[in-house]
Amino acid sequence: MGVEMRVWKRVREQASALVRRAAGGEDAGMTTSEYAMGTIAACAFAAVLYKVVTSGMVSSALEAAVGRALHVPF
Repeated sequence: MGVEMRVWKRVREQASALVRRAAGGEDAGMTTSEYAMGTIAACAFAAVLYKVVTSGMVSSALEAAVGRALHVPF
């Protein structure tokens, strides 16, 4: 086999390895930016949930439910 053929064979092997790696063979988790976006989304959801739960109507409904639960005869 000539030098040129060996060079092309080596180039094909390296290209195949790159394609396998790029296809997800070595991706094991989220990146820092994905963690940051997930944290921001969770905080935003928590803020909205806090506002809903502490609103007047929801708060009074929760108090009524707890009051009924505490006054259930056994």
